[in-house]
Amino acid sequence: MAGPSVDFWQQRFEANDIPWDRGAVSPQLAPWLADGTLAAGQRVAVPGCGSGHEVLALVQAGCQVTAIDYAPAAVARTAQRLRDAGLGEDACTLVQADVLQWQPAEPLDVVFEQTCWCAIHPDHWADYAAQLHRWLRPGGRLCLMGMQVLRPGAAVGRIEGPPYHLDIHLLRALLPADRWHWPAPPYEAVPHPRGWRELAIKLIRD
Repeated sequence: MAGPSVDFWQQRFEANDIPWDRGAVSPQLAPWLADGTLAAGQRVAVPGCGSGHEVLALVQAGCQVTAIDYAPAAVARTAQRLRDAGLGEDACTLVQADVLQWQPAEPLDVVFEQTCWCAIHPDHWADYAAQLHRWLRPGGRLCLMGMQVLRPGAAVGRIEGPPYHLDIHLLRALLPADRWHWPAPPYEAVPHPRGWRELAIKLIRD
């Protein structure tokens, strides 16, 4: 399989070498909670849950959350974050799994996709896009934070990451308009402490 292995991610979390982690909840979560895009009672998946900042916030907002990560150490971090907040093991569903293989027990209302896609090698992006479509019910929402981290090597065709740059043109090809409703641009560019940006895009599954 092309790209980082589970051992790669496990070692990064064990060493606390996780520069993509903001150390706090994504600032985009608040407006999506405020406008009802994310709401109490919804079945919400957080793939690549990492340290669990958004998982905790969504649980506290009353969502039925499934948190998924490739690395056992990331799942353990999320579980500890929930415990530190005084929440029991039943507060959400924690899953250690490959997102290219995992399937929900029933269709989801929302996927909050923040730092998972940009961690997957581009060879597997088409498979991941298909997974997102399979996971969601018709009319379900994909809350996508598209990582913008274009490197100089792209000019000569190098694939550099993670995080991998999520080119908007490629995203449009992988999430085509005959399967997803795209909002009109421009999209909110959410700054990242590392100097990167994420495009906040809310898509609706057909």
